[in-house]
Amino acid sequence: MIQLTIIKITEYGPWTLTLGSDREHKLQMLQSSLYNKVQNLFSDKDCLVFSNRFDELFAITNGLSLNDHIEIQKKLAESFDLKLSMTIGYGDSPFEANLKAYEARKSQIILEKKHNIFGYVDGKADQLVQIMHMDVDGSTSISAKKSPYEISLLMFRLYSDMSDFFLTKNCLTFFMGGDNFMIVTSGDGKEHALKFLDLIKEKHGIALNCGIGTAKTAREAAKLATKALDTIRELRASGKNQQQILELAC
Repeated sequence: MIQLTIIKITEYGPWTLTLGSDREHKLQMLQSSLYNKVQNLFSDKDCLVFSNRFDELFAITNGLSLNDHIEIQKKLAESFDLKLSMTIGYGDSPFEANLKAYEARKSQIILEKKHNIFGYVDGKADQLVQIMHMDVDGSTSISAKKSPYEISLLMFRLYSDMSDFFLTKNCLTFFMGGDNFMIVTSGDGKEHALKFLDLIKEKHGIALNCGIGTAKTAREAAKLATKALDTIRELRASGKNQQQILELAC
């Protein structure tokens, strides 16, 4: 079971118009500040936040109660003049949790009116989260052949392929910057990762590494996934092992 919280700036479009035409730099700084604050508050509670769009963030919030969300929302209100909403959903897969949150917001299922919180709370602490951390194997050699902008285009193509593939598995994919991606899965990530790595090798001639972490919270799952990815690199550097996928759990 995955619990997911969507944090969104409400009435963002009309508000941006009040800033005049010379606003883009202000909006970019605001969005960066918002991400920083939201990530800080949720990660303090062992959750992990991903940028869906710059005015909308996804947090994997297994174990968090409604009161936890209210506490975070209060702190955000102290830091920003903008109105923010939170919509909580849960499901057997990350995509189902996303759909449940979406339907709750559309149907105005209000959990806490004063702080603009909608949806359904699971809040159980005994559920597991699985996260995959992928990066490009040999990205340094690719950088030697392509300009920075061409590399960005390659990463965006890879992100598109990855998002499309894992959405068919009811998983959610996020670009983390550089050549790093994280996928929130439903507990069967290794099987899907094997197929995807083969697909990308055939389509783009690119090899990927994949660390998989499973834990009770998103932050711990991401930590294990990254540790697994680091271990893959260490084993390869030592000449002991050439595996591309490693899974860790707690």
